[in-house]
Amino acid sequence: MDVLFVPLLGLIVKAIDIYIWLLVISVILNWLAAFKVINMSNRFIYMVGDFLYRITEPALRRIRAFMPDLGGIDVSPVVFILVLWAAQAMLIRLIVKFD
Repeated sequence: MDVLFVPLLGLIVKAIDIYIWLLVISVILNWLAAFKVINMSNRFIYMVGDFLYRITEPALRRIRAFMPDLGGIDVSPVVFILVLWAAQAMLIRLIVKFD
């Protein structure tokens, strides 16, 4: 069982790590677009932004439903990253336990 379970948990931990990086890149891209540092009319930038929006928005929308309105500040990515870090820490403890 450990032969399959530990690598699978390791793969899930890496997937969570990649998703965290996608969240960070999405937030940075949104900031750059909001301050007009980058032009969203550029086809490549638009495609990257659309991809990141489609990947991150479903999870962030669920968090925003529970969070109070803080005006123009969106802290849902921070909350979601903290939740992902907690899940990642629990999975790593499981890996160490079974290893």
